[in-house]
Amino acid sequence: MASPRPPLADRFPDFPWDLLAPAKARASAHPGGLVDLSMGTPVDPVPAVVQAALASASNAPGYPLTQGTPAFRDAVAEWLHAEAAVSAAVTPAVLPTIGLKEAVASLATLLGLGPGDAVVVPELAYPTYEVGAISVGAQVIRSDDVAAWADDDSVGLVWVNSPANPTGRVLSAEHLRTVVAAARRIGAVVASDECYLDLWWQGQRPPSVLATDVCGDDITGVLALHSLSKRSNLAGYRVGSISGDPELVSQLLAARKHLGLIVPAPNLAAAAAAYRDRESVDAQRERYRRRRDVLMPALAAAGFRVDHSEAALFIWATAGEDCWASVDRLADIGLLVAPGAFYGPAGGEHVRIALTASDSAVASAAQRLLTLN
Repeated sequence: MASPRPPLADRFPDFPWDLLAPAKARASAHPGGLVDLSMGTPVDPVPAVVQAALASASNAPGYPLTQGTPAFRDAVAEWLHAEAAVSAAVTPAVLPTIGLKEAVASLATLLGLGPGDAVVVPELAYPTYEVGAISVGAQVIRSDDVAAWADDDSVGLVWVNSPANPTGRVLSAEHLRTVVAAARRIGAVVASDECYLDLWWQGQRPPSVLATDVCGDDITGVLALHSLSKRSNLAGYRVGSISGDPELVSQLLAARKHLGLIVPAPNLAAAAAAYRDRESVDAQRERYRRRRDVLMPALAAAGFRVDHSEAALFIWATAGEDCWASVDRLADIGLLVAPGAFYGPAGGEHVRIALTASDSAVASAAQRLLTLN
């Protein structure tokens, strides 16, 4: 008799945040208490207009549709044209997702990839891109260099992430054009994780992969993934979206129907209101900017150099030492941060510091940082 196959979980690495538990216990023992800057979990209020939309749609006894509501899809499409600079001649298809992580983790599966295929992920990357590839038995190519995969016809999916987690790096429209062109030559899908598109600190809004400057009027083979968790404090609502090539989105919709991947109707109503609520997004961005302005000089005074970090929700910093040594030193003063090694070997001397803490907690963190030197 053949031995049973090992469970899928055995293919995955250790869950990163479990490895941070000892540092969290150490930081929590600080007399001033824990200041958790490790995860991008929003702490600010959900906008009132969004809460009102959720309440008004709460009488929803029937099953919602996998494709979501016309109001939600229209709100996303309007946002893409008005804020993400998508050509007026293009009509991206829109599909709601249950937050964004499940969409990232399942995309390789839903695209039909498997052993013999390859998935490209950034050199420093959100771990779930790799998890999605591992789950289907695909090879992972970890590289920011298009030349590393541009002639490899085993590549079925290319992930880009701009503004990036963990680094805050922004990819130019020129670079995104190069990625799209190379992927099209080998028949690969480009998936751009843009959940921080509304959060930038230098220059202009980062370009979307669907923008006219990148795709012109042709979005064939291109998908953009967006989230309301960070920009609108809706992490608890679990609503994201996949937008782009109508043929690809139609294929994803067909698969998601079978799998029962459905966003609750009240959440979709709230999300539609959030997409149309520009004022609260601008206010939230300014909250994060103020917190960043408090932490940046304190990190410099504590001997840290900040790299990239021109956008997104994090500060990517190094003291020129092993990342776990930095985690431990910061835990000693009650600060919990994420080690750069969570995001790839190239992060071995960096830590990721989230801006998702209250103003008072951030002020406390800055004061504690000044005690390191």
